[in-house]
Amino acid sequence: MAAVHTKYGAVEVSHDLPAAAEAAPRDDHHGDFVTRNEEQDLSRGLHQRHISLIALAGAIGTGLFLGLGGSIQTGGPLGALLGYATIGLIVCAVQFALGEVTALLPVTGSFVRHAEFLVDPALGFAIGYNIVYGNWLSIPSEISAICVLFQFWTDINSAVWIIMIIVLTFVVGISLIRVYGEVEFFFAVLKILLIIFLIILGLVINLGGIPGVDRIGFRYWKHPGPFVEYVGSGSWGKFLGYWAVMTNAVFSFAGVESVAMAAAETRNPRRAIPNACKRVFARVSIFYILAVLIVGMLVSSDDPRLSDESGTAAQSPFVIAASSAGIKAIPSVVNAIVITSAWSSSNQALLAGTRVLYSLALKGQAPRVFLRTTSWGVPYVCVLLQTAFMFLAFMSLSNSALTVFYWFLNLTACGVLISWITILINHQRLILAMKKQGLPLSSLPWHNGWTVYSTPVALFFCVVILFTGGFTVFTRGNWSASSFVASYLDIPLVITAYLLWKFIKKTKIVSLTDIPLREALADVDRFPEMPEPEAKGWKKVLNILWD
Repeated sequence: MAAVHTKYGAVEVSHDLPAAAEAAPRDDHHGDFVTRNEEQDLSRGLHQRHISLIALAGAIGTGLFLGLGGSIQTGGPLGALLGYATIGLIVCAVQFALGEVTALLPVTGSFVRHAEFLVDPALGFAIGYNIVYGNWLSIPSEISAICVLFQFWTDINSAVWIIMIIVLTFVVGISLIRVYGEVEFFFAVLKILLIIFLIILGLVINLGGIPGVDRIGFRYWKHPGPFVEYVGSGSWGKFLGYWAVMTNAVFSFAGVESVAMAAAETRNPRRAIPNACKRVFARVSIFYILAVLIVGMLVSSDDPRLSDESGTAAQSPFVIAASSAGIKAIPSVVNAIVITSAWSSSNQALLAGTRVLYSLALKGQAPRVFLRTTSWGVPYVCVLLQTAFMFLAFMSLSNSALTVFYWFLNLTACGVLISWITILINHQRLILAMKKQGLPLSSLPWHNGWTVYSTPVALFFCVVILFTGGFTVFTRGNWSASSFVASYLDIPLVITAYLLWKFIKKTKIVSLTDIPLREALADVDRFPEMPEPEAKGWKKVLNILWD
């Protein structure tokens, strides 16, 4: 043990200080801090631009390109706009909470490891396996979606596309983390360019800029109206429509929380990840809110084409509007970008699933074989296991097997909200522990004064949405077993996993006074991050887009 005198007082730390001649690796800390395994075995290949656009690529996907029509149909143009704006504010609170905790604890596994450090090791176990299981199944579901999207153009056997996507996803996952970063960076740029193009195109169509097409303006806000009565009548029905849109919006924003999953593989994570959290929220919210506004102006909420469930570009409200305006090339463009979005989501799920499994192994909550890495810093055993689950995509070739597969997938459908709730609980515990130990919040590596208020408010709304998100199944004539499973079954699964690990390992909720915040803050001082070299010329101009 060595005593370190810092501005936080004399702190006893469980690892040696780096000396000029020999910098000793940081001890395991039982997995709480950046461990020896992470320092020696993983590679810091992700830069600020990668981190900023990885989260952006995850959040801008099929929910934006294909799913907005369903929200307009459910809540009306204004109801959908308010629903997405509300969730956008919640995402803001989640991102800032994640950024503050990650700046202090930039570890692989992100909020899973944060939960072990700040709340209870059993919570980290439960949330960790919920994420791992969810990502094991989400990749084959994305591959199945890609097969459907290819059917928009060709009748080639889906097995060909399944094999191709599995191979491509494995190659990206087993390659240098820098390769993953560049692939996701490229996809994110494509998505940004497409959504900007679609928003501009929507404005042109709406304002009558297409020859032979009348100006639309806010015609559909007047008739059939700004709100839709959903599962009820009058003001109550309109409110329920707005509330149902919020549930849809949660899944559209899913992925923004993955920005910190590879913190130990990121250069200068204490600066890069908080900056990404801040900027990703702003960009994603602007894109979604602008897109919802434009779609609500272009397509009537009672347009029967919004009920299309083909899973291809045909159900996109942008495509519906372009087709009505006589623009024939848009469907193929949107379909192509949605394919890249689905594959991008597969890559992101592979990263999140493998890094969380690796982090569970660091804590002894998974076999240590999952700590094995390649010489270039990739946990290859984790990648191989998750690749094996990709072959579940072949179940989509059989109708009966596909039904079983989607039942399994639905078990973690509400996992996004559970992850957000965990992030907010972690942050709330950090704030309370700082106050309990007499440490000023300004001593955190990154802190925003208003998060003291935004975190509890967002936590309240996330819990309420979690328990009310499937309200339609309880209304007369709308019972659906699959919808009930998708909305609620993940809750008892997580609680069971939590209680199981708590019973087996006799874990306890960490006392606020026992959380080693002084040691964590001392780590920040003793291992300062080197500033990034200043960009010059055209690179400085481009950095404005992602830094």
